[in-house]
Parts: sequence; structure tokens; C-alpha cells
Amino acid sequence: MRRGLFITFEGPEGSGKTTQVELLGQALAGREPVMVREPGGNELGERIREIVLYGAMELDPEAEMYLFMAGRRQLIAEVIAPALAAGQIVVADRYHDSTLAYQGGARGVPTTWPSTFPRPDVTFLLSVPVEHGLERLARAGKKPDRVEGESVEFHKRVADAYERLAASEPRRFTRLDATGSREHIHMAVMERLQPMLDAAG
Repeated sequence: MRRGLFITFEGPEGSGKTTQVELLGQALAGREPVMVREPGGNELGERIREIVLYGAMELDPEAEMYLFMAGRRQLIAEVIAPALAAGQIVVADRYHDSTLAYQGGARGVPTTWPSTFPRPDVTFLLSVPVEHGLERLARAGKKPDRVEGESVEFHKRVADAYERLAASEPRRFTRLDATGSREHIHMAVMERLQPMLDAAG
């Protein structure tokens, strides 16, 4: 059986990733895609989400990285790898590029891509000026989590790291201007995916 299709969405805070993941899930509903988010998606991931995003304890940057990666590895084992092996479409709201950008690029922790972490077939990087993204979050009235509440300089390092990642793997990354309308961005996502969806049958 042909391996399934692995699609991930990345970007700095307020870039609209989650909205685009939801729109894609609706567009692919007939194909019954497997939708996941990070951190989360299973019991371990949700517990780690509470610790790293909402916990009160001070986390060492490297410890934070390993917590994210532990949740990811469990999600791969329980959900992502079996779905891909079964030929399904998997859509992820964040994946390992987040660790490379946030813990690697912004916190300066040495990061690598583990050989047991499957690489996405396509990664959509939603690019938005850092201040613009943070303003979006503020307008939404959402209380910032521990990572969202970091300094503007931190978030600029994240954005810069994402741009470097996209430049290093141009065949995997599709960079989209996230300042446009959600409908326009979704159309660009579907245009990029259509040949892959047609090939998948």
C-alpha cells in the first residue's frame, strides 16, 4: 500500500495556522484525514501541553525541548505512523519544525531531526510580521500561554529561524503570506496540494 500524505502547518504566533488546518480538514472531509495538533493529540501530549504552555514551573530550555519531543514521539507512534502506513492523509498543526524554530532558533538549544520522526511531504509556512501576529492574538482576547507571552525579540528569532528552515528545504516548504484573507490563503494551500491529492487517488 502506498504511504499516506503528511501535511504540516508552521509559523510564528498569530499566523493563522489553526484556522488553515481547520479549513483544510473541512475541504478534505471526504477523504477522512487524520487531524493532529502539537503539543497534544493523545494523553501524553495533552499532559505535556499543560506543563509547557500553562504550568507555573520554570523550565530549562533543553528540558522544554525534550518534553515537546517526547510528546511528538508518542503521537508518531500512536497516530501519525499508523495512519501514514494505512495510506491516510495526516494534517498536523505544528510538528518538529516548531522545535527547530522555537527551542533551536529562539532559545539556542542544539537541535536535530531524529531519524524516527517521519518528514512531512509538504510544510506550509505561514509568514506574518511578528508584531502583526501578536496584535492578532491580543485582538482575539486570548490570554497568552507561556510561549506566546515571550518577548517580541524572542518571537523575531522564531520567525527568522523559520525563514532559514524554509530556505534550506525549498522542495518541502511552501511559504505563504499570512497577512491576506483566510480564504485567499486556503486557496493557495489547495492549489499546492491538488497535484499531490490527485496522485494519491
